[in-house]
Amino acid sequence: MSSLRWSICCTLLLPLAGAAADRLSWPAKDGPTLNGLADPDEARGLPTTWDAETGEHIVWKLPLEGAGHSTPVIAGERLWFTSATEDGKQQFVEQVHTRTGQLLRRKLLFENSDPEPLGNAVNTYASPTCVLEPDALYVHFGSYGTARLDPQTLDVVWQRRDLPCRHFRGPGSSPAVDGDLLILTFDGVDQQYLAALNKHTGHTVWRTDRSTDYHDLDPSGKPKADGDLRKAYSTPAIVDVAGRRQIISPGSRAAFGYDLLTGAEIWTITHPDFNACARPLRFENLIILTTGSKAEVIAVRLDETTKGNVDASHVVWKRTRGGPKLPWPVIVNERLFLLTDNGVLYCLDPRTGEELKAHRLGGFFVASPVAANGLLYVCDEAGVASVIKADESLEVVAQNKLTEGMRASPAIAQGALYLRTFSHLYKIAGRNP
Repeated sequence: MSSLRWSICCTLLLPLAGAAADRLSWPAKDGPTLNGLADPDEARGLPTTWDAETGEHIVWKLPLEGAGHSTPVIAGERLWFTSATEDGKQQFVEQVHTRTGQLLRRKLLFENSDPEPLGNAVNTYASPTCVLEPDALYVHFGSYGTARLDPQTLDVVWQRRDLPCRHFRGPGSSPAVDGDLLILTFDGVDQQYLAALNKHTGHTVWRTDRSTDYHDLDPSGKPKADGDLRKAYSTPAIVDVAGRRQIISPGSRAAFGYDLLTGAEIWTITHPDFNACARPLRFENLIILTTGSKAEVIAVRLDETTKGNVDASHVVWKRTRGGPKLPWPVIVNERLFLLTDNGVLYCLDPRTGEELKAHRLGGFFVASPVAANGLLYVCDEAGVASVIKADESLEVVAQNKLTEGMRASPAIAQGALYLRTFSHLYKIAGRNP
């Protein structure tokens, strides 16, 4: 009997724990506080070493079907992630038992007769990470479809397939939830906008187009490179600014602050890049942005005066080299950590942008760092996971090697580390919680 059929059969034998009643251990790509930090209680006993050959600290290893870079989201004894066929014609959401590693459900959610080729070797048709609430799982595949599911049964509550965008190189922006709104980001070659959906009904509350001047028109008036320089893959941050909820959203050539409830543009800052990827990070009265292709990092002051174009007025510091293109930054104990695609880790003072330390790990990184117990966990495309002190020393505590690499970011829950590689999902723990 195939592993998939066996797992489906086991669904009938294993009672499904009530996810709605369970703690949300890792509800988004960057964890419970949306900044890459694990809850200390969830990280208690987390190992720093493991061994694929001996099985040390590897609780289970689940073979995966299809492709995808979405990070698992976790509550109680369940985790969820998305996957897709290599050609993008089928897109799935999957549910796994965290204690046993059994695949409980693999639901075909969307079918696409003619998906656009990805045009690159990095992305997949299942790269955005889900967002989990106690009674809802929000699943997003870019313009291919968005849905709210019951997290226990994976029954569809609502779905949308009418939000247009030509991604050109595949979707990458994850959704964000705040209050009653689900915020979606679409930065394609043809359209660039944010949309807010009522999370209960899926109905559109507002849509705001980017106001960016891309400066990319050829003599005929068409965007150069078929609009490729207009793309971005960022996930928004939602923060309080002077008593007002704002969406902070980097795009190509500019980043914006929008009013959460109306979508009205409040402020903007321009930059020279495209392919912005990371969620912005809030630190005190600063919002820290990474810009994408040229890997700049910009700290913008947020207060009641942050309005209009703030290029000349609210930039506190800017770093024009040594920034990440793909991995998201993380702040631990008032230190900002930046991991570049080519494996250089930097420690900065987030107030000033001063570089305090740099350490070359080597390798190539798409997955973002996560932090727990004063340590950074960083995983590269070759399967090397480094555990590093999250301080100015950047001391490497341990390096561990799996048999395959990863582009999905790690997740931490209940004393375990979950790693999604190209072919398997691993649970790594000092014990079996």
